[in-house]
Amino acid sequence: MDMKILLIEINRTAGKYTVTTEDNFFFGQGDSLEHARKALEKQIRLFVRSAKREGFSYDKNLDGNYELRYKFDVRRLLLFYEGIISHTALERLTGINKKQFWSYANGHSRPRLAQVEKIENALHKLGEELINISLI
Repeated sequence: MDMKILLIEINRTAGKYTVTTEDNFFFGQGDSLEHARKALEKQIRLFVRSAKREGFSYDKNLDGNYELRYKFDVRRLLLFYEGIISHTALERLTGINKKQFWSYANGHSRPRLAQVEKIENALHKLGEELINISLI
C-alpha cells in the first residue's frame, strides 16, 4: 500500500494553532504547532477505530500509512515564519526583492506562479542543506 500524503493547512491566531486537512474532515488545535498536529493525528486514530468497530469503509491509508505535510500560500508562510525568516534572508535565497515579500505578506500583491515556485525551491534547497549539517 502506498503512503498517503495528507496536506494540512495551518492557521495561527491569538497564540493558538489550528491545523485542518485539505478536505476539512480532520482538524486539531493546540498551543503549539506540535500540539495541534498531535490532536489532528489523535482525531484520525479515533476515526479509524470507530470505522473499524462500526464496520464502515474508510481509506485504509489512514490506519498509520500516511504522512502529514504543511500547505501554505505565500502570504501565510511569510506571516507564520515572521521573526524566524526575514524578508532580507528570503531575498538572498530567492533573488526576489524584500519589498516584494513585504507586499506579499501584507496582502498588497500576490506572487505569480513562477515566483511561488522560486520561493518553494529556495526553501527546499535551504532545508536540504540544513539537514546535511553536522555540528562539531
